[in-house]
Formats: sequence, structure tokens, C-alpha cells
Amino acid sequence: MHIRGKVLAATMCVAAVVSLRGQTPDAAGVLAKAREALGGDKRLTAVKTVVATGQTRQVRGENLIPIEFEINIELPDKYSRRDETPAVESGYTTSGFSGDGLIQLPIVVPPAAMTAARPGGPPPPSPEQIAAMLATQRKTRVTSLKQDFTRLTLGMFAASLPTYPLTFTRIGVAESPQGRADIIEAKGSDNFVVRLLISQDTHLPVMLSWTPPAPPVRPGVPVTPPLEQRLYFADFRESDGLMWPYRIRRAAGPNTTEETSFDKYKINAKIDPRKFEVVK
Repeated sequence: MHIRGKVLAATMCVAAVVSLRGQTPDAAGVLAKAREALGGDKRLTAVKTVVATGQTRQVRGENLIPIEFEINIELPDKYSRRDETPAVESGYTTSGFSGDGLIQLPIVVPPAAMTAARPGGPPPPSPEQIAAMLATQRKTRVTSLKQDFTRLTLGMFAASLPTYPLTFTRIGVAESPQGRADIIEAKGSDNFVVRLLISQDTHLPVMLSWTPPAPPVRPGVPVTPPLEQRLYFADFRESDGLMWPYRIRRAAGPNTTEETSFDKYKINAKIDPRKFEVVK
């Protein structure tokens, strides 16, 4: 099934945005109603682990690639996702974090760390320089994964989690044929800014949007503004007394880039500690 440019009927397409800065109800009130709709603050706070499985259909060029995944979350600060692509037969990849440690299989080494000396060229990096490059790469990757984790869990918990604290502001209302939604702006470290839309009818999250930072300017290379990214949360169903999104669609600008369908959520199940082994 080809999903490029597909628009789902349940998607909230914003027709107008009404600014409400400084007016009530504030972000805390909107988020409190969302958490109540998701199952209640008491039950959400009692969640210690989440295991989710399903399939992602991802657009790569003109092809639609199916990916089978398993997500493991151990709150407050452990997350890993294992992806397997049967059509490619390239094994599996695992990425995530445990605290500030990187989870990554297979391990990727920066090209500069493998550079050998060339006659007349600069000397190869020293062990100390290689260690510094690896540390920088891992820190950057962990930050990126924590931001991905935060975008995902905003649609599941409608709250800031300790591993990546956020501040919230209600900035407006989105109006569309599907209804009205409160717009909550969430900000975190490393210039993290997203907008979470919460339905005024169901009080469930419906969409998250953000714009990636512009790429570095390079002489002679035209600058292409980054496209707005969106996650659409849909098909909320009850599991263990909580409402979980069983379908998430991702889009870049007007084009759908992937659709994720969840098969099952397991709450507070024991997770093998090896799922969270970090790169040494």
C-alpha cells in the first residue's frame, strides 16, 4: 500500500489557529484532562515499564519497507527500540539509552577514528582524540534519542518525564472540520520545541509537530529550509486500564513518511536488563 502523501480521514488538519497566550485554561489544566482521558494520573504514575510490539511501514525512495519492532521502556530513564527489516535481510538494529549511556547495535565507529596515516599527510588521531570523538558522537546520539523518546511519550502520557524535563505553555486553539484542539507548546534543553495538539472533545493527544534545525551553511550549497515534522496519534484503545495509541503516522511537510501500527502493549512486565546494555 503506497502511503506517500496519504491523508487519513481521522487526521486533524489545522484550518485556523487562534492565539490564546495568557488566557485560561492554562497548559496544566489541559494536560490534566488529557491524563484523565488516558486513564488517570494514579494509573499513569504507576507505570514503571512498557513493552510494545508492532510494525512500521516506512517510505524509502519509491519503496514501502515493512519493519518489525519491539520497544522497551523502563522509567524513569531507560529506553530501547529493536528494529528488524525482513525484506532487507540485514539482521536487526537496536538503539536507545540508559541514563546518559548509549544503546546501539551494531556499533558504529566514526570514520575519522579509523583513518590511517598517509605519506605526507597529517598523523592519525591519537587514542585520546578517538576517545573524545566517540564520546561526542555518543552524547549527540543520546540527546537525539531522548528527544525521539519524548515525542513518542508525549502522545502516551501527556506529561514531562524525568529523563527529559519540559515546560508547557498553552498558546492557542486549532480549528478544523474534525473539531477543536488546544495547542500546548513544550520546551526542553538543546533547543527542543514541539507543539502538542489535544482534542477538546476527547481530551486525547491527536498531533505533535516540530521543525528540525536548519543544516549548517556550506559555501556554494543552496540552503533548503527543513520541513515541518508531524506525528499523528490515533486509534486509542484500552490496555491494562490505560488508553494507548495503536496507530501513529509520521509526515514531513505534506508527505507521509511512515505509519506505525502497534500489536500489543504490556505494562509493568519485567524486562531483561540486557535490553538496556550500553555501548562500552
